[in-house]
Amino acid sequence: MQLGGWMLCLHLIAVAIWVGGMAVMHFAVRPAAVAVLPPPLRLAFLSAALGRFFNGVAAAILVLLFSGFAMWREMPFAGPGVHAMAGLALLMTLIFVLIRVVLYPGMRAAVAAENWPGAARLLGFIRHLVALNLALGITTIALACLMR
Repeated sequence: MQLGGWMLCLHLIAVAIWVGGMAVMHFAVRPAAVAVLPPPLRLAFLSAALGRFFNGVAAAILVLLFSGFAMWREMPFAGPGVHAMAGLALLMTLIFVLIRVVLYPGMRAAVAAENWPGAARLLGFIRHLVALNLALGITTIALACLMR
């Protein structure tokens, strides 16, 4: 297998981790936590789960940037689809940084202080931004498939 094949493989695995992880957190983990845990336990659980997930996403983003740049360098001409995917990836990364650097630390602090309304409010913001990033991720995948 050529280097380009390995880069594409790494890229797709990182996409699966990030986008698939957002889908699991949004459509399975959070609703299950809401269904079975009282608010203090739910917020503490989701804070811990998000911390682990965000660490995985940070690693996936590094792999995506590395592999994406490596593949882009090998292209004789990057068409509008590639530029659109890169732009969406940048937007998704900026949203992730906002969540990870601003909102999530505030949520963790609120959980540690047992400020349940504050933690719930921040989790609500995080949930909406994750839903936006999930939609952007699905759009990016569709572009990758349809613009070839």
